Amino acid sequence: MTHADWTSLADGVRLVATDLDGTLLRHDGSVSAFTVDTFARARAGGLPVVFVTGRPPRWLPTVAESTGHSGVAICANGGVVLDLATGALLASHPIPPETLDEVVRALRAELPAIGFAAEWVTDTGESGTDFGHEHAFVPRYDVGDAARDHDVRDLTSGRRVVKLLARVLGTGHDADSFLDHALEHVAHLVTVTHSNADDVLLEMSAAGVSKGTSLAAYADSLGIRAADAAAAGDMPNDVPMLTWARVGLAVEGAHSAVLAAADAVLPGPDGDGVARFVAAVLDA
Repeated sequence: MTHADWTSLADGVRLVATDLDGTLLRHDGSVSAFTVDTFARARAGGLPVVFVTGRPPRWLPTVAESTGHSGVAICANGGVVLDLATGALLASHPIPPETLDEVVRALRAELPAIGFAAEWVTDTGESGTDFGHEHAFVPRYDVGDAARDHDVRDLTSGRRVVKLLARVLGTGHDADSFLDHALEHVAHLVTVTHSNADDVLLEMSAAGVSKGTSLAAYADSLGIRAADAAAAGDMPNDVPMLTWARVGLAVEGAHSAVLAAADAVLPGPDGDGVARFVAAVLDA
C-alpha cells in the first residue's frame, strides 16, 4: 500500500501504543536518551504511552528501568495487563483447560515432534506469570529452573494459562509457514500468531484475545476511542492493534503483513521512530 508521511498523522492522537522488541527497543534492549526524555514529556503532558508486547510480565522490569516508563503494559500478546509501577496484574485472559487440551491434540497429530511451553498466572498474581516447558520444547533463552514435564497439559494442570507456545525443529517450516499450518487446524480454538520471523515459534492466546482487543479495552477504560489512538509494531502479532487504531505505524524492516496493515512507516529503534512520533503528537 501507499504509506503516508508519518508526521502528518500525529494531530489528534491521544494515546500511543508500541510494541517493544524490534519496534521500540534496540537489539541490546536499550533505548536512547531522547526516547527516555520524550516519554517523560508524555507523562508530564498526560499522553498515555502503552507498551504492548508478547513478552511475559517478568521481562518488563528491565524495560521499565531502561525507559523510565511507569504506565501500563499489555503483555503476553494481550493475555495479561500489568501495572509497571506496582507490578500488579490488572487483568488476565486464560485459555480454558479443555481448549488447551484440544489444541495440543490437534497440533501434535499433525506434527508429532512438536514441543509446547506455557505462561501461567501465579497463584497470588502479584509476581505476574510463571513459565514451564515440555522436554521436547527447546528454549532460545536461558529459562533457569523453569518447570519441565513430558506433557504441557500435566505441567499446567490447575493453572491459568495465558499463553501457549509451540516450537518444532527440523520440519522445513519457517515462521510464516508454521503459522499458516497451525491456523488451518486451531484458529477456531485460540488466537495464533508469531512475533519473530527468525524463530519457528507459535504464540497462542485465548480465542478472541490479542494485542488489539486488550489495547481496545484499556483505551476504553480511559475514555479513548480507536479514532484517537496510534499503534506501532513490526511483526504479525502487532497487526490486530495496528488495524484497531486510527493510525497504524510499521517500523522500517517490519514484516510484510505489518507493512500491508500500516498507514505509515517510522524509523526503526536505532532511529528513535516511536519516540519521534510521540514527540510529534506532543508538539501537535
